[in-house]
Amino acid sequence: MFGLDLVIFLAILIAGYMAWNIGANDVANAMGTSVGSKALTLRNAIIIAAVFEFLGAFFAGDAVTDTVRKGVLVISEEDMAELSTELYYGFIASMLAAALWITLATRYGLPVSTTHSIVGGIVGIGIFIDPDLIDYSKVGQIVISWIASPLLGGILAYSTFYIIKTMILDTEDPIARSRWMAPILALPTFFVLSLALQFKALKYILPSSWLPSKDCAEGLSFMNSLESCLPAQSLLAALVIALFCSAILYAILRNYEFEEKGYHGVETIFVWLQVITACYVAFAHGANDRSNAIGPMAAVWQVFKSGSLGSEAEVPLWLVLLGSLGIVIGISTWGYRVMKTIGEKITHITPTRGFAAQFAAATTVLIFSMPFLAIPISTTHTLVGSVVGVGLAGGASSVDFRVFGKIAASWVASIPASGIGAMVLYAIFGLNETRFIITVLIIMAAIVWLVYNSIKSGPKVEIEVGNGA
Repeated sequence: MFGLDLVIFLAILIAGYMAWNIGANDVANAMGTSVGSKALTLRNAIIIAAVFEFLGAFFAGDAVTDTVRKGVLVISEEDMAELSTELYYGFIASMLAAALWITLATRYGLPVSTTHSIVGGIVGIGIFIDPDLIDYSKVGQIVISWIASPLLGGILAYSTFYIIKTMILDTEDPIARSRWMAPILALPTFFVLSLALQFKALKYILPSSWLPSKDCAEGLSFMNSLESCLPAQSLLAALVIALFCSAILYAILRNYEFEEKGYHGVETIFVWLQVITACYVAFAHGANDRSNAIGPMAAVWQVFKSGSLGSEAEVPLWLVLLGSLGIVIGISTWGYRVMKTIGEKITHITPTRGFAAQFAAATTVLIFSMPFLAIPISTTHTLVGSVVGVGLAGGASSVDFRVFGKIAASWVASIPASGIGAMVLYAIFGLNETRFIITVLIIMAAIVWLVYNSIKSGPKVEIEVGNGA
């Protein structure tokens, strides 16, 4: 079939299915708050997300990927060569188990971490093959991030919205105050987005001298690592861009005639900032999370082509295109489910609240991505924590903690659910091509039928959300 055997063809199909799930679930990271605040209609949010996710995934993703995602397995070169067949089927089982879990979560509108889902699948395979292969400290960091990233995101979001509310919304003339205050508040936003864009999305394009190496903090204390890993050129570039963008915003607002008065006019300003932030999140997400779908597949392809597995695998262009298109199709077909949860079900979102949540999430992800921390966190967890944070700014009664409780439970379940699923699938496959083919065909047929009926009976995009910008 196209010069491929049926096993590798089905593996490619599973990778596409995983990419579809990433688009369907993680798109809420970028556009959920924009839809909830009516800054964008659902139709426009899907279009913008599809464009920027594709641009990030296709043009700014990594050309070489780690064969073991996030370093959760510690395998020597010799063991990799010896265990190539086991890891070949194991990575396919990991992708399928993670994808099935994300499909279930998306069906119920629960935003889960696609990164942690695929990591959970790989951990499950590691336990099945040899528990000593697992780096439990790395798994521990991921567990810690379940608390740390939503908490920091929530604190930053609460603080950001409190400043907006105190300095602009609660003043006698919010419009007059916003003309000079909004550019000041936008300055750190543009700075963080510019810096994060370099670290999270353009790291494979920019000169190596601009960004510190991954191991620059290795063996150093926290304070010493700050000095060794300080990206002076990136910081300066981000500051220049931020000052330039804030100056443009000030020039626009200085004589702008607002159609709406009071705080309604102020919300219009933050619609622009919210949409800009959403575009960044979509681009960066596409650049980074594409590898969750095609990283394991790149390892499988490497074994198929060369017969053995290495620590890194090149990502062929056709696989990049598969991951990019899969994400876009997922956004377009099922993305509205999780968008609705992020934007509407946790708390009431306005453009100012949505901006505060997205700024806090982007800042938190950037902080944890720095080499002196380098803790793997989930953008999904961080954004949900940020949304809860801005909700708490209006009082505890403003947050639906029943919804948040369900979301938090799905986070905790991600790694064990994907891990157990991967172990079960791996045991069913049994390193046997015939059993693998029959199992995958049955599962994929069932998934196609279930998802098709769900999409067919789902709400129409045109009527899901009212008028928006």
